[in-house]
This record gives sequence, structure tokens and C-alpha cells, in this order.
Amino acid sequence: MARYVEDLILTLPILAGVDWRDPATIPMPLDDPRNVGLKSLRAAFYTDNGLMTPTPETTGIVRTAVHALADAGTFVEEARPAGIEQSYEIFRDLFAADGGAGVQRLLQMAGTTDIHPFVQQFGEILHPYAMTTAEFSGLLVRWDMFRSTLLSFLEKYDVIICPVCATPAWPHSSTITEEQFFAGSYSMTYNLTGWPGVAVRGDTSPEGLPIGIQVVARPWREDVALAVAQHLETVLGGWQRPN
Repeated sequence: MARYVEDLILTLPILAGVDWRDPATIPMPLDDPRNVGLKSLRAAFYTDNGLMTPTPETTGIVRTAVHALADAGTFVEEARPAGIEQSYEIFRDLFAADGGAGVQRLLQMAGTTDIHPFVQQFGEILHPYAMTTAEFSGLLVRWDMFRSTLLSFLEKYDVIICPVCATPAWPHSSTITEEQFFAGSYSMTYNLTGWPGVAVRGDTSPEGLPIGIQVVARPWREDVALAVAQHLETVLGGWQRPN
């Protein structure tokens, strides 16, 4: 997390690359966002993922963002990947398959006995969705098919622009509800695919809370995601000091 996109551009080369500790890292070259030409990109955008309709202000700022890209010479087209309405259910089921046992195990490993009410509430939301091993095996197949379908969508586009969340940011100490999970399904989609994405502040809600825009690029194209996010931050104003 960072206040400005330029901070992400500065720190990513430090974080990226093989560290001989994480077996999931891949020695993939990291390209420079400064070499990305916005006029060479094709962008898809959508404002509604079929799960929860965003606030009017959220929809409006996404459309403002894509107009800013079009003005910069990017080809922009309204299009939504097929199947993204499955995002919440797949994400929830992956998280909840063990009924919250994984979270309890992590707490035990950390030696934590005093559990925060939010963590307790989170576990209560997940518990009813525990499943058998056979059901979990089917879920993994469904997840893989989901990722394949979305990857096919990116054959035509370099970047996707959409909301980060259906609502503005929530105030600190907000109660965790299943409705909030639905609102957050816009980012769940790309947590499931693992593609590089940047959340950049686009505007402020009538309540004074930040409204985010999500910029998602093809696999291993962090440079594209950062270049587009930096342009939108510049045009839209980015982070604003709270009043």
C-alpha cells in the first residue's frame, strides 16, 4: 500500500524477483511503466459486476476515468468478462471451505488467545459454508474454469477498468457484514485470477470517503497497470489530505 502510484513504482523493483524463500515466485522480468505508451493500449471497462450495483458516484468516477484514458489515446470499450458474477461465491467458498479452521490454526500458531470481535464475527460468517473434501475438489475445478474464462477475455484487452468496491471506503470500526463482502466482490475477481492490479483514488463521496478505481492488467504486466493508474491519478487528483 502507498499514498501515490509513484511510490509503488519506486518500491516494486525492490520487492519483485526471486528471494530463494518463497517457492511461488517466478523469475519474470519486470518492465518499466515509463516505457508504456497509453496510445498502444486497449482497455475494457464495466461499472456493474452483476452482484451489487455501485453507488452513482462510483459509477460516475469510473466513467470519468475511462474518458481520461480515451483522451490520452487509449482504445476504450465497455465490456465485462463472462462469469464474474461467480466471484463472490467462489472466493467465499475457498475461504470458508474448512469452516474457519485455518484462521483458528493461524491464531494458535501466533499464540493469540484474545480474539478481536471482528475476527470472531468473520469466522461466524464463514462457518456455515464448510464443505466435504469431494465438494472442495469440485470447487478447485470451478475456480480453474473461472480463471480460464477470464484469461480468454484478456486476449482482446491490455487493461480492465472497474470499481474497487460497490461503495466508497468504509469508516474505521465498521461492522463486518455479508453485504460488505458483496460490495467487495469487484476486487475478489482479480484476487482469484492473481493478475496485477492497482487501486487508485478517483473521487470523494458525499460523506467524505474515498472512492476507488481498479486498474487490472494482463498477467506479469505490472508496468501497464502502474502506468495507467499513474495517468488516472494525475488526471483525477489521487490522494487528498483528509479535512
